[in-house]
Amino acid sequence: MNDQARLALIDRLRAQSGEQEWFEFKRNHYEPETLGQYVSALANAAALANQPRGYLVFGIDDESHDVVGTSFDPYTAKARGNQALLPWLVAGLRPHIGVEVNVVERDDRHIVLFGISPAVNQPVSFRGTAFIRIGSSKTELSKHPEKERALWNLRRDWSGEVCTNGTPADLHAALHPDAVKEAREQFLIKNPTLADEAVAWDMRTFLNKARVLKDGALTNAALLLLGRPEVAAARLSPFEARITWVLKDERNRELDHAHFSPPFLLAGELLERRVRNLTVQVMPHGTLFPREVSQYDPWVLREALHNCIAHQDYHMRGRVVVVEFPDRVLLDNLGEFLPGDVETVIQRDAPQSVYRNPWLANAMTELNVIDTRGGGIKRMFETQRARSFALPDYDLSQSGHVRVTIPGRIIDEAYNRLLIERTDLPLHEVMLLDRVQKGRRIGRDDHRRLKAAGLVEGRYPNLMVAGVVAKATGETGRHVRERGFDKQYYLDLILTLLREHGPVSRRDVDEVLVPKLPDRLTASQKRHRVRYLLQQLRLSGSIVNRGTRSRPAWVLSKIRNRAWTKAGRQTAGVGANGVFSTFCRFAKGRSKPEVVG
Repeated sequence: MNDQARLALIDRLRAQSGEQEWFEFKRNHYEPETLGQYVSALANAAALANQPRGYLVFGIDDESHDVVGTSFDPYTAKARGNQALLPWLVAGLRPHIGVEVNVVERDDRHIVLFGISPAVNQPVSFRGTAFIRIGSSKTELSKHPEKERALWNLRRDWSGEVCTNGTPADLHAALHPDAVKEAREQFLIKNPTLADEAVAWDMRTFLNKARVLKDGALTNAALLLLGRPEVAAARLSPFEARITWVLKDERNRELDHAHFSPPFLLAGELLERRVRNLTVQVMPHGTLFPREVSQYDPWVLREALHNCIAHQDYHMRGRVVVVEFPDRVLLDNLGEFLPGDVETVIQRDAPQSVYRNPWLANAMTELNVIDTRGGGIKRMFETQRARSFALPDYDLSQSGHVRVTIPGRIIDEAYNRLLIERTDLPLHEVMLLDRVQKGRRIGRDDHRRLKAAGLVEGRYPNLMVAGVVAKATGETGRHVRERGFDKQYYLDLILTLLREHGPVSRRDVDEVLVPKLPDRLTASQKRHRVRYLLQQLRLSGSIVNRGTRSRPAWVLSKIRNRAWTKAGRQTAGVGANGVFSTFCRFAKGRSKPEVVG
Protein backbone atom coordinates (compact mmCIF):
# COMPACT_ATOMS: atom_id res chain seq x y z
CA MET A 1 0.00 0.00 0.00
CA ASN A 2 1.46 3.38 -1.02
CA ASP A 3 0.77 6.73 0.63
CA GLN A 4 -2.09 7.50 -1.77
CA ALA A 5 -3.81 4.23 -0.85
CA ARG A 6 -3.22 4.93 2.85
CA LEU A 7 -4.81 8.36 2.57
CA ALA A 8 -7.78 6.81 0.74
CA LEU A 9 -8.13 4.31 3.60
CA ILE A 10 -8.03 7.12 6.17
CA ASP A 11 -10.74 8.99 4.22
CA ARG A 12 -12.93 5.86 4.23
CA LEU A 13 -12.54 5.60 7.99
CA ARG A 14 -13.32 9.32 8.39
CA ALA A 15 -16.48 8.85 6.32
CA GLN A 16 -17.89 6.38 8.88
CA SER A 17 -20.86 7.81 10.80
CA GLY A 18 -18.94 7.39 14.05
CA GLU A 19 -15.99 5.58 15.54
CA GLN A 20 -16.37 1.82 15.33
CA GLU A 21 -14.92 -0.51 17.91
CA TRP A 22 -12.18 -1.64 15.50
CA PHE A 23 -10.69 1.81 14.77
CA GLU A 24 -9.86 4.89 16.82
CA PHE A 25 -9.06 8.54 15.99
CA LYS A 26 -6.86 10.68 18.22
CA ARG A 27 -5.52 14.21 17.87
CA ASN A 28 -2.20 13.39 19.55
CA HIS A 29 -0.25 10.46 20.94
CA TYR A 30 -0.74 8.43 24.12
CA GLU A 31 1.87 7.62 26.71
CA PRO A 32 3.45 4.22 25.82
CA GLU A 33 1.52 2.02 28.26
CA THR A 34 -1.85 3.31 27.09
CA LEU A 35 -0.79 2.96 23.46
CA GLY A 36 -0.04 -0.75 24.02
CA GLN A 37 -3.42 -1.24 25.67
CA TYR A 38 -5.17 0.32 22.67
CA VAL A 39 -3.30 -1.96 20.25
CA SER A 40 -4.52 -4.97 22.26
CA ALA A 41 -8.09 -3.63 22.34
CA LEU A 42 -8.22 -2.89 18.61
CA ALA A 43 -6.71 -6.27 17.66
CA ASN A 44 -9.40 -8.06 19.66
CA ALA A 45 -12.19 -5.77 18.44
CA ALA A 46 -11.14 -6.25 14.80
CA ALA A 47 -11.32 -10.03 15.22
CA LEU A 48 -14.84 -9.85 16.67
CA ALA A 49 -15.94 -7.46 13.92
CA ASN A 50 -14.47 -9.77 11.24
CA GLN A 51 -12.25 -6.95 9.95
CA PRO A 52 -8.91 -7.61 8.22
CA ARG A 53 -7.26 -4.91 10.35
CA GLY A 54 -7.85 -2.65 13.30
CA TYR A 55 -6.68 0.96 12.97
CA LEU A 56 -5.37 3.62 15.29
CA VAL A 57 -5.02 7.01 13.56
CA PHE A 58 -3.25 10.03 15.11
CA GLY A 59 -3.87 13.50 13.72
CA ILE A 60 -7.65 13.15 13.26
CA ASP A 61 -10.17 14.80 15.57
CA ASP A 62 -12.33 12.05 17.07
CA GLU A 63 -15.46 14.25 17.11
CA SER A 64 -15.43 16.06 13.75
CA HIS A 65 -13.10 13.64 11.93
CA ASP A 66 -11.19 16.68 10.60
CA VAL A 67 -7.49 16.38 9.79
CA VAL A 68 -5.68 18.32 12.53
CA GLY A 69 -2.20 16.78 12.31
CA THR A 70 -0.02 15.43 15.09
CA SER A 71 3.46 16.03 16.48
CA PHE A 72 3.76 12.31 17.33
CA ASP A 73 6.73 10.63 15.62
CA PRO A 74 6.54 6.88 16.32
CA TYR A 75 10.06 6.29 14.98
CA THR A 76 11.80 8.65 17.42
CA ALA A 77 9.44 8.31 20.40
CA LYS A 78 10.77 6.56 23.49
CA ALA A 79 9.17 4.08 25.87
CA ARG A 80 10.17 3.09 29.38
CA GLY A 81 13.88 3.08 30.12
CA ASN A 82 14.54 5.23 27.04
CA GLN A 83 13.81 2.24 24.79
CA ALA A 84 12.67 2.76 21.23
CA LEU A 85 8.86 2.84 21.28
CA LEU A 86 7.92 0.43 18.48
CA PRO A 87 10.14 -2.55 19.47
CA TRP A 88 9.09 -2.08 23.11
CA LEU A 89 5.43 -2.00 22.06
CA VAL A 90 5.59 -5.16 19.94
CA ALA A 91 7.56 -7.03 22.63
CA GLY A 92 4.72 -6.45 25.11
CA LEU A 93 2.08 -8.08 22.90
CA ARG A 94 1.12 -11.72 23.38
CA PRO A 95 0.82 -13.41 21.02
CA HIS A 96 2.96 -11.40 18.61
CA ILE A 97 0.79 -9.90 15.90
CA GLY A 98 1.50 -7.71 12.92
CA VAL A 99 1.57 -3.95 13.64
CA GLU A 100 2.33 -1.76 10.62
CA VAL A 101 3.09 1.92 11.30
CA ASN A 102 3.19 4.61 8.60
CA VAL A 103 3.41 8.41 8.56
CA VAL A 104 1.58 10.21 5.74
CA GLU A 105 0.98 13.88 4.87
CA ARG A 106 -2.31 15.66 4.15
CA ASP A 107 -2.14 19.44 3.55
CA ASP A 108 1.25 19.62 5.30
CA ARG A 109 -0.17 17.92 8.36
CA HIS A 110 1.30 14.69 9.73
CA ILE A 111 -0.97 11.67 10.16
CA VAL A 112 0.24 8.49 11.85
CA LEU A 113 -1.55 5.29 10.84
CA PHE A 114 -1.27 2.09 12.92
CA GLY A 115 -2.55 -0.97 11.04
CA ILE A 116 -3.14 -3.77 13.56
CA SER A 117 -3.66 -7.41 12.63
CA PRO A 118 -6.72 -9.00 14.29
CA ALA A 119 -6.41 -11.58 17.07
CA VAL A 120 -5.97 -15.15 15.83
CA ASN A 121 -6.53 -18.27 17.94
CA GLN A 122 -6.59 -16.32 21.23
CA PRO A 123 -7.11 -12.80 22.60
CA VAL A 124 -4.19 -10.38 22.26
CA SER A 125 -2.85 -9.08 25.58
CA PHE A 126 -0.42 -6.30 26.40
CA ARG A 127 1.97 -6.89 29.28
CA GLY A 128 -0.19 -9.73 30.57
CA THR A 129 -3.64 -8.09 30.28
CA ALA A 130 -6.05 -8.30 27.34
CA PHE A 131 -8.21 -5.28 26.43
CA ILE A 132 -11.29 -4.66 24.30
CA ARG A 133 -13.19 -1.70 22.91
CA ILE A 134 -16.77 -1.27 24.12
CA GLY A 135 -18.32 1.52 22.09
CA SER A 136 -15.68 4.25 22.17
CA SER A 137 -14.15 3.14 25.47
CA LYS A 138 -11.22 0.83 26.19
CA THR A 139 -11.58 -1.67 29.02
CA GLU A 140 -10.13 -4.94 30.26
CA LEU A 141 -11.39 -7.96 28.35
CA SER A 142 -11.88 -9.98 31.56
CA LYS A 143 -14.76 -7.65 32.48
CA HIS A 144 -16.65 -8.89 29.42
CA PRO A 145 -16.52 -12.70 29.55
CA GLU A 146 -18.98 -13.07 26.66
CA LYS A 147 -16.55 -11.28 24.33
CA GLU A 148 -13.62 -13.27 25.69
CA ARG A 149 -15.50 -16.53 24.98
CA ALA A 150 -16.32 -15.28 21.50
CA LEU A 151 -12.64 -14.59 20.79
CA TRP A 152 -11.65 -18.08 21.88
CA ASN A 153 -14.46 -19.57 19.80
CA LEU A 154 -13.09 -17.80 16.74
CA ARG A 155 -9.90 -19.81 16.99
CA ARG A 156 -8.95 -22.48 14.49
CA ASP A 157 -9.04 -25.95 16.04
CA TRP A 158 -5.67 -27.33 14.98
CA SER A 159 -6.39 -30.70 16.56
CA GLY A 160 -9.40 -31.22 14.25
CA GLU A 161 -7.60 -30.39 11.02
CA VAL A 162 -7.39 -33.19 8.47
CA CYS A 163 -3.80 -34.21 7.74
CA THR A 164 -4.37 -37.04 5.26
CA ASN A 165 -7.19 -38.90 3.56
CA GLY A 166 -7.41 -42.00 5.73
CA THR A 167 -7.95 -44.91 3.38
CA PRO A 168 -7.78 -48.30 5.12
CA ALA A 169 -4.17 -48.76 3.97
CA ASP A 170 -3.29 -45.26 5.14
CA LEU A 171 -4.89 -45.84 8.54
CA HIS A 172 -2.96 -49.07 9.14
CA ALA A 173 0.29 -47.41 8.09
CA ALA A 174 -0.25 -44.31 10.24
CA LEU A 175 -1.74 -45.71 13.45
CA HIS A 176 -0.10 -47.85 16.11
CA PRO A 177 -1.94 -51.20 16.53
CA ASP A 178 -1.40 -51.35 20.32
CA ALA A 179 -2.87 -47.86 20.68
CA VAL A 180 -5.88 -48.74 18.50
CA LYS A 181 -6.47 -51.88 20.57
CA GLU A 182 -6.34 -49.86 23.82
CA ALA A 183 -8.66 -47.27 22.28
CA ARG A 184 -11.28 -49.95 21.51
CA GLU A 185 -11.12 -51.31 25.06
CA GLN A 186 -11.49 -47.87 26.64
CA PHE A 187 -14.28 -46.87 24.26
CA LEU A 188 -16.32 -49.95 25.28
CA ILE A 189 -15.69 -49.21 28.96
CA LYS A 190 -17.13 -45.75 28.34
CA ASN A 191 -19.96 -47.09 26.12
CA PRO A 192 -20.84 -50.62 27.33
CA THR A 193 -24.20 -50.60 25.54
CA LEU A 194 -22.39 -50.60 22.17
CA ALA A 195 -20.37 -53.77 22.88
CA ASP A 196 -22.43 -56.09 20.67
CA GLU A 197 -22.61 -53.63 17.81
CA ALA A 198 -18.89 -52.74 17.97
CA VAL A 199 -17.82 -56.30 17.18
CA ALA A 200 -18.64 -55.74 13.51
CA TRP A 201 -16.89 -52.36 13.22
CA ASP A 202 -13.70 -52.11 11.20
CA MET A 203 -10.99 -49.67 12.30
CA ARG A 204 -12.30 -46.77 10.24
CA THR A 205 -15.88 -47.18 11.47
CA PHE A 206 -14.75 -47.47 15.07
CA LEU A 207 -12.54 -44.36 14.90
CA ASN A 208 -15.35 -42.41 13.27
CA LYS A 209 -17.71 -43.47 16.08
CA ALA A 210 -15.07 -42.45 18.64
CA ARG A 211 -14.80 -39.02 16.96
CA VAL A 212 -11.08 -39.46 16.36
CA LEU A 213 -11.35 -39.30 12.57
CA LYS A 214 -13.27 -36.65 10.68
CA ASP A 215 -15.48 -38.24 8.01
CA GLY A 216 -12.99 -41.08 7.82
CA ALA A 217 -9.96 -38.83 7.36
CA LEU A 218 -6.98 -38.71 9.70
CA THR A 219 -6.85 -35.68 12.00
CA ASN A 220 -3.99 -34.22 13.99
CA ALA A 221 -5.78 -35.52 17.10
CA ALA A 222 -5.71 -39.06 15.67
CA LEU A 223 -1.94 -38.87 15.14
CA LEU A 224 -1.36 -37.44 18.62
CA LEU A 225 -3.36 -40.15 20.37
CA LEU A 226 -2.85 -43.19 18.14
CA GLY A 227 -0.13 -42.41 15.61
CA ARG A 228 3.04 -44.35 15.01
CA PRO A 229 5.95 -42.23 16.33
CA GLU A 230 7.76 -41.81 12.99
CA VAL A 231 4.56 -41.04 11.06
CA ALA A 232 3.26 -38.56 13.63
CA ALA A 233 6.60 -36.73 13.76
CA ALA A 234 6.69 -36.33 9.97
CA ARG A 235 3.06 -35.35 9.42
CA LEU A 236 2.69 -33.04 12.44
CA SER A 237 5.91 -31.12 11.72
CA PRO A 238 6.71 -28.29 12.46
CA PHE A 239 4.45 -28.73 15.50
CA GLU A 240 6.03 -30.54 18.43
CA ALA A 241 4.45 -33.76 19.69
CA ARG A 242 6.61 -34.94 22.58
CA ILE A 243 6.53 -35.46 26.33
CA THR A 244 9.82 -35.19 28.26
CA TRP A 245 10.29 -36.79 31.68
CA VAL A 246 13.21 -35.59 33.82
CA LEU A 247 14.33 -37.05 37.15
CA LYS A 248 16.06 -34.62 39.54
CA ASP A 249 17.50 -34.90 43.03
CA GLU A 250 16.91 -32.58 45.98
CA ARG A 251 19.66 -30.26 44.66
CA ASN A 252 17.94 -29.92 41.29
CA ARG A 253 20.61 -32.01 39.54
CA GLU A 254 19.39 -34.12 36.62
CA LEU A 255 19.72 -37.85 37.20
CA ASP A 256 17.79 -39.34 34.29
CA HIS A 257 15.43 -38.42 31.46
CA ALA A 258 13.25 -39.94 28.76
CA HIS A 259 11.17 -38.74 25.81
CA PHE A 260 7.70 -40.03 24.88
CA SER A 261 6.35 -39.63 21.36
CA PRO A 262 2.87 -40.54 20.07
CA PRO A 263 0.78 -42.55 20.58
CA PHE A 264 -0.06 -40.39 23.60
CA LEU A 265 -2.92 -42.72 24.53
CA LEU A 266 -0.22 -45.00 26.01
CA ALA A 267 1.87 -42.19 27.54
CA GLY A 268 0.17 -42.35 30.94
CA GLU A 269 1.22 -45.95 31.48
CA LEU A 270 4.79 -45.21 30.33
CA LEU A 271 5.04 -42.27 32.73
CA GLU A 272 3.68 -44.36 35.59
CA ARG A 273 6.47 -46.88 35.03
CA ARG A 274 9.09 -44.14 35.20
CA VAL A 275 7.93 -42.29 38.32
CA ARG A 276 9.31 -43.76 41.55
CA ASN A 277 6.16 -44.25 43.59
CA LEU A 278 7.49 -45.07 47.05
CA THR A 279 5.41 -46.17 50.04
CA VAL A 280 5.09 -43.78 52.99
CA GLN A 281 3.51 -44.27 56.41
CA VAL A 282 1.06 -42.02 58.21
CA MET A 283 0.01 -42.47 61.81
CA PRO A 284 -3.62 -41.54 62.50
CA HIS A 285 -4.13 -40.02 65.93
CA GLY A 286 -5.18 -42.44 68.64
CA THR A 287 -3.86 -45.61 67.00
CA LEU A 288 -0.65 -47.63 67.21
CA PHE A 289 -0.96 -48.92 63.67
CA PRO A 290 0.48 -46.84 60.82
CA ARG A 291 -1.31 -46.55 57.52
CA GLU A 292 0.74 -47.20 54.39
CA VAL A 293 0.03 -45.19 51.25
CA SER A 294 1.89 -44.61 48.00
CA GLN A 295 3.45 -41.23 47.27
CA TYR A 296 1.27 -40.72 44.22
CA ASP A 297 -2.13 -41.94 43.20
CA PRO A 298 -1.77 -43.38 39.64
CA TRP A 299 -5.06 -41.89 38.51
CA VAL A 300 -4.02 -38.40 39.65
CA LEU A 301 -0.73 -38.63 37.74
CA ARG A 302 -2.49 -39.81 34.60
CA GLU A 303 -5.24 -37.20 34.82
CA ALA A 304 -2.67 -34.42 35.22
CA LEU A 305 -0.68 -35.69 32.23
CA HIS A 306 -3.77 -36.16 30.04
CA ASN A 307 -4.91 -32.61 30.87
CA CYS A 308 -1.51 -31.36 29.69
CA ILE A 309 -1.91 -33.26 26.39
CA ALA A 310 -5.49 -32.08 25.86
CA HIS A 311 -4.83 -28.41 26.66
CA GLN A 312 -1.33 -27.97 25.24
CA ASP A 313 -1.07 -25.04 22.81
CA TYR A 314 0.58 -26.89 19.93
CA HIS A 315 0.96 -23.64 17.98
CA MET A 316 3.70 -22.67 20.45
CA ARG A 317 5.73 -25.64 19.16
CA GLY A 318 6.92 -26.82 22.55
CA ARG A 319 6.63 -30.03 24.51
CA VAL A 320 4.94 -31.21 27.69
CA VAL A 321 7.53 -31.49 30.47
CA VAL A 322 7.26 -33.76 33.53
CA VAL A 323 9.90 -33.21 36.24
CA GLU A 324 10.11 -35.72 39.09
CA PHE A 325 11.69 -34.54 42.35
CA PRO A 326 12.13 -36.68 45.49
CA ASP A 327 9.00 -35.19 47.06
CA ARG A 328 6.82 -34.02 44.15
CA VAL A 329 6.05 -34.29 40.44
CA LEU A 330 5.78 -31.13 38.33
CA LEU A 331 3.90 -31.12 35.00
CA ASP A 332 4.22 -28.15 32.64
CA ASN A 333 2.27 -27.53 29.45
CA LEU A 334 2.21 -24.53 27.13
CA GLY A 335 -0.82 -22.25 26.85
CA GLU A 336 -2.95 -20.12 29.13
CA PHE A 337 -5.29 -21.69 31.70
CA LEU A 338 -8.55 -20.88 29.93
CA PRO A 339 -10.93 -21.08 32.93
CA GLY A 340 -8.87 -18.34 34.63
CA ASP A 341 -8.29 -19.94 38.03
CA VAL A 342 -8.62 -23.35 39.66
CA GLU A 343 -11.01 -22.20 42.38
CA THR A 344 -13.56 -21.20 39.73
CA VAL A 345 -13.30 -24.63 38.08
CA ILE A 346 -13.90 -26.48 41.34
CA GLN A 347 -16.68 -24.25 42.62
CA ARG A 348 -18.49 -24.24 39.28
CA ASP A 349 -18.00 -28.01 38.83
CA ALA A 350 -19.28 -27.78 35.26
CA PRO A 351 -17.83 -28.21 31.77
CA GLN A 352 -15.63 -25.43 30.42
CA SER A 353 -17.28 -23.11 27.94
CA VAL A 354 -14.13 -23.05 25.76
CA TYR A 355 -11.52 -25.71 24.97
CA ARG A 356 -8.19 -25.03 23.29
CA ASN A 357 -8.32 -28.28 21.26
CA PRO A 358 -12.01 -29.24 21.05
CA TRP A 359 -11.57 -32.17 18.64
CA LEU A 360 -8.74 -33.64 20.69
CA ALA A 361 -10.61 -33.13 23.99
CA ASN A 362 -13.75 -34.80 22.61
CA ALA A 363 -11.75 -37.75 21.25
CA MET A 364 -10.01 -38.21 24.62
CA THR A 365 -13.40 -38.14 26.30
CA GLU A 366 -14.82 -40.80 24.00
CA LEU A 367 -11.75 -42.98 24.66
CA ASN A 368 -12.27 -42.66 28.43
CA VAL A 369 -9.04 -40.70 28.91
CA ILE A 370 -10.30 -37.39 30.33
CA ASP A 371 -13.52 -36.02 31.71
CA THR A 372 -14.87 -32.88 30.01
CA ARG A 373 -17.85 -32.66 32.35
CA GLY A 374 -15.81 -30.43 34.65
CA GLY A 375 -15.01 -33.07 37.27
CA GLY A 376 -11.43 -34.03 36.38
CA ILE A 377 -9.58 -31.35 38.33
CA LYS A 378 -12.02 -31.53 41.22
CA ARG A 379 -11.58 -35.29 41.42
CA MET A 380 -7.78 -34.79 41.58
CA PHE A 381 -8.26 -32.55 44.62
CA GLU A 382 -10.73 -34.93 46.23
CA THR A 383 -8.40 -37.89 45.68
CA GLN A 384 -5.46 -36.12 47.29
CA ARG A 385 -7.68 -35.09 50.17
CA ALA A 386 -8.92 -38.67 50.68
CA ARG A 387 -5.28 -39.79 50.84
CA SER A 388 -4.61 -37.05 53.45
CA PHE A 389 -1.94 -35.49 51.23
CA ALA A 390 -1.39 -31.86 50.30
CA LEU A 391 -3.57 -30.75 47.39
CA PRO A 392 -2.24 -30.18 43.86
CA ASP A 393 -0.67 -26.79 43.22
CA TYR A 394 -1.54 -24.87 40.04
CA ASP A 395 1.04 -22.22 39.17
CA LEU A 396 -0.33 -19.78 36.58
CA SER A 397 2.15 -16.99 37.31
CA GLN A 398 4.11 -17.29 34.06
CA SER A 399 2.25 -16.25 30.95
CA GLY A 400 1.90 -19.07 28.45
CA HIS A 401 2.51 -21.87 30.96
CA VAL A 402 0.29 -24.00 33.17
CA ARG A 403 2.26 -25.82 35.88
CA VAL A 404 0.69 -28.30 38.27
CA THR A 405 2.62 -29.89 41.13
CA ILE A 406 1.48 -33.16 42.69
CA PRO A 407 2.92 -33.35 46.24
CA GLY A 408 4.41 -36.72 47.16
CA ARG A 409 5.13 -36.16 50.83
CA ILE A 410 3.37 -35.03 53.99
CA ILE A 411 4.13 -31.36 54.49
CA ASP A 412 2.36 -30.81 57.81
CA GLU A 413 1.56 -33.76 60.07
CA ALA A 414 -1.18 -31.81 61.81
CA TYR A 415 -2.85 -31.02 58.50
CA ASN A 416 -2.46 -34.65 57.44
CA ARG A 417 -4.18 -35.96 60.58
CA LEU A 418 -6.84 -33.29 60.33
CA LEU A 419 -7.85 -34.61 56.92
CA ILE A 420 -8.00 -38.13 58.33
CA GLU A 421 -10.23 -37.16 61.25
CA ARG A 422 -12.28 -34.25 59.83
CA THR A 423 -13.90 -35.75 56.75
CA ASP A 424 -16.80 -33.32 57.15
CA LEU A 425 -14.86 -30.24 56.03
CA PRO A 426 -16.02 -28.76 52.69
CA LEU A 427 -13.43 -28.98 49.90
CA HIS A 428 -13.21 -25.18 49.72
CA GLU A 429 -12.12 -25.00 53.37
CA VAL A 430 -9.65 -27.84 52.83
CA MET A 431 -8.14 -25.85 49.94
CA LEU A 432 -7.78 -22.80 52.17
CA LEU A 433 -6.17 -24.85 54.96
CA ASP A 434 -3.87 -26.38 52.36
CA ARG A 435 -2.65 -22.90 51.46
CA VAL A 436 -2.15 -22.06 55.13
CA GLN A 437 -0.06 -25.17 55.78
CA LYS A 438 2.08 -24.30 52.73
CA GLY A 439 2.69 -20.82 54.14
CA ARG A 440 0.72 -19.04 51.42
CA ARG A 441 -1.53 -16.06 51.81
CA ILE A 442 -5.31 -16.35 51.75
CA GLY A 443 -7.85 -13.55 51.40
CA ARG A 444 -9.10 -11.60 54.40
CA ASP A 445 -12.65 -12.91 53.99
CA ASP A 446 -11.33 -16.48 53.86
CA HIS A 447 -9.24 -15.78 56.95
CA ARG A 448 -12.28 -14.57 58.85
CA ARG A 449 -14.23 -17.67 57.79
CA LEU A 450 -11.53 -20.10 58.94
CA LYS A 451 -10.92 -18.17 62.14
CA ALA A 452 -14.63 -18.20 62.98
CA ALA A 453 -14.59 -21.97 62.48
CA GLY A 454 -11.61 -22.24 64.83
CA LEU A 455 -9.35 -23.71 62.14
CA VAL A 456 -6.59 -21.08 61.97
CA GLU A 457 -4.95 -18.59 64.27
CA GLY A 458 -2.20 -16.03 64.12
CA ARG A 459 -2.02 -12.46 62.93
CA TYR A 460 -3.03 -12.00 59.30
CA PRO A 461 -1.38 -12.75 56.91
CA ASN A 462 0.99 -15.01 58.92
CA LEU A 463 -1.48 -17.76 59.76
CA MET A 464 -1.17 -21.34 60.97
CA VAL A 465 -3.33 -24.33 61.85
CA ALA A 466 -5.25 -23.41 65.00
CA GLY A 467 -4.32 -24.71 68.44
CA VAL A 468 -7.61 -26.56 68.89
CA VAL A 469 -6.92 -28.43 65.66
CA ALA A 470 -3.33 -29.10 66.67
CA LYS A 471 -4.54 -30.52 69.98
CA ALA A 472 -7.08 -32.73 68.25
CA THR A 473 -4.41 -34.02 65.92
CA GLY A 474 -1.76 -34.58 68.56
CA GLU A 475 0.54 -31.82 67.32
CA THR A 476 0.56 -29.47 70.31
CA GLY A 477 4.36 -29.30 70.42
CA ARG A 478 4.61 -28.28 66.83
CA HIS A 479 1.80 -25.80 67.34
CA VAL A 480 3.77 -24.00 70.06
CA ARG A 481 6.82 -23.85 67.81
CA GLU A 482 4.69 -22.46 64.98
CA ARG A 483 2.89 -19.91 67.13
CA GLY A 484 5.83 -18.80 69.26
CA PHE A 485 5.50 -17.10 72.65
CA ASP A 486 3.94 -13.89 73.89
CA LYS A 487 5.79 -10.67 73.10
CA GLN A 488 6.59 -10.17 76.76
CA TYR A 489 8.60 -13.41 76.79
CA TYR A 490 10.91 -12.11 74.06
CA LEU A 491 11.24 -8.70 75.71
CA ASP A 492 12.20 -10.39 78.95
CA LEU A 493 14.82 -12.47 77.15
CA ILE A 494 16.46 -9.33 75.75
CA LEU A 495 16.47 -7.63 79.15
CA THR A 496 17.94 -10.72 80.81
CA LEU A 497 20.67 -10.90 78.18
CA LEU A 498 21.60 -7.25 78.70
CA ARG A 499 21.51 -7.62 82.47
CA GLU A 500 23.87 -10.60 82.40
CA HIS A 501 26.14 -9.77 79.47
CA GLY A 502 25.63 -6.15 78.40
CA PRO A 503 26.74 -4.39 76.36
CA VAL A 504 25.71 -6.78 73.57
CA SER A 505 25.68 -6.52 69.79
CA ARG A 506 22.76 -7.13 67.46
CA ARG A 507 24.34 -10.46 66.57
CA ASP A 508 24.24 -11.48 70.24
CA VAL A 509 20.55 -10.59 70.43
CA ASP A 510 19.83 -12.56 67.24
CA GLU A 511 21.60 -15.65 68.62
CA VAL A 512 19.29 -15.65 71.64
CA LEU A 513 15.97 -14.69 70.03
CA VAL A 514 15.93 -16.07 66.47
CA PRO A 515 15.89 -19.79 67.48
CA LYS A 516 12.90 -19.09 69.74
CA LEU A 517 10.79 -17.18 67.21
CA PRO A 518 7.93 -19.01 65.44
CA ASP A 519 8.98 -21.62 62.87
CA ARG A 520 6.45 -20.26 60.38
CA LEU A 521 8.39 -16.99 60.01
CA THR A 522 11.00 -16.64 57.30
CA ALA A 523 14.58 -15.61 58.13
CA SER A 524 13.82 -12.07 56.94
CA GLN A 525 10.64 -11.89 59.02
CA LYS A 526 12.56 -13.06 62.10
CA ARG A 527 15.15 -10.30 61.65
CA HIS A 528 12.38 -7.72 61.35
CA ARG A 529 10.73 -9.08 64.51
CA VAL A 530 13.96 -8.71 66.52
CA ARG A 531 14.40 -5.16 65.23
CA TYR A 532 10.84 -4.36 66.27
CA LEU A 533 11.37 -5.75 69.79
CA LEU A 534 14.60 -3.76 70.27
CA GLN A 535 12.83 -0.61 69.13
CA GLN A 536 9.99 -1.22 71.60
CA LEU A 537 12.48 -1.44 74.47
CA ARG A 538 14.42 1.60 73.29
CA LEU A 539 11.31 3.78 72.92
CA SER A 540 10.12 2.74 76.37
CA GLY A 541 13.40 3.85 77.92
CA SER A 542 14.43 0.36 79.01
CA ILE A 543 17.58 0.07 76.90
CA VAL A 544 20.02 2.41 75.17
CA ASN A 545 22.55 2.01 72.38
CA ARG A 546 26.08 3.02 73.35
CA GLY A 547 27.46 2.02 69.99
CA THR A 548 26.72 3.22 66.48
CA ARG A 549 23.78 2.52 64.16
CA SER A 550 25.80 -0.02 62.16
CA ARG A 551 27.53 -1.51 65.24
CA PRO A 552 25.13 -1.20 68.17
CA ALA A 553 26.13 -1.93 71.77
CA TRP A 554 22.91 -2.39 73.75
CA VAL A 555 22.84 -1.88 77.53
CA LEU A 556 20.14 -1.45 80.16
CA SER A 557 19.17 2.13 80.90
CA LYS A 558 19.86 3.53 84.37
CA ILE A 559 16.19 3.32 85.28
CA ARG A 560 16.02 -0.30 84.25
CA ASN A 561 19.24 -1.12 86.10
CA ARG A 562 17.87 0.35 89.36
CA ALA A 563 14.67 -1.63 88.90
CA TRP A 564 16.71 -4.83 88.67
CA THR A 565 18.58 -4.17 91.90
CA LYS A 566 15.59 -3.31 94.10
CA ALA A 567 14.71 -6.55 95.79
CA GLY A 568 11.16 -7.34 96.70
CA ARG A 569 9.57 -5.18 94.00
CA GLN A 570 7.05 -7.09 91.94
CA THR A 571 6.97 -4.83 88.91
CA ALA A 572 8.27 -1.47 87.79
CA GLY A 573 6.34 0.02 84.91
CA VAL A 574 8.43 1.44 82.14
CA GLY A 575 6.85 4.25 80.19
CA ALA A 576 3.30 5.45 80.54
CA ASN A 577 1.67 2.06 80.17
CA GLY A 578 4.04 0.05 82.38
CA VAL A 579 4.24 -2.97 80.12
CA PHE A 580 7.54 -4.56 81.16
CA SER A 581 8.44 -6.67 84.21
CA THR A 582 11.55 -5.86 86.28
CA PHE A 583 12.61 -9.45 86.87
CA CYS A 584 12.76 -8.92 90.62
CA ARG A 585 12.49 -12.67 90.97
CA PHE A 586 16.13 -12.80 89.85
CA ALA A 587 17.09 -9.98 92.26
CA LYS A 588 15.66 -12.02 95.15
CA GLY A 589 18.42 -14.52 94.61
CA ARG A 590 16.61 -17.01 92.46
CA SER A 591 18.72 -18.85 89.93
CA LYS A 592 19.07 -16.98 86.69
CA PRO A 593 17.97 -18.66 83.48
CA GLU A 594 20.53 -19.99 81.06
CA VAL A 595 20.84 -17.79 77.99
CA VAL A 596 20.91 -19.98 74.92
CA GLY A 597 22.99 -18.58 72.05
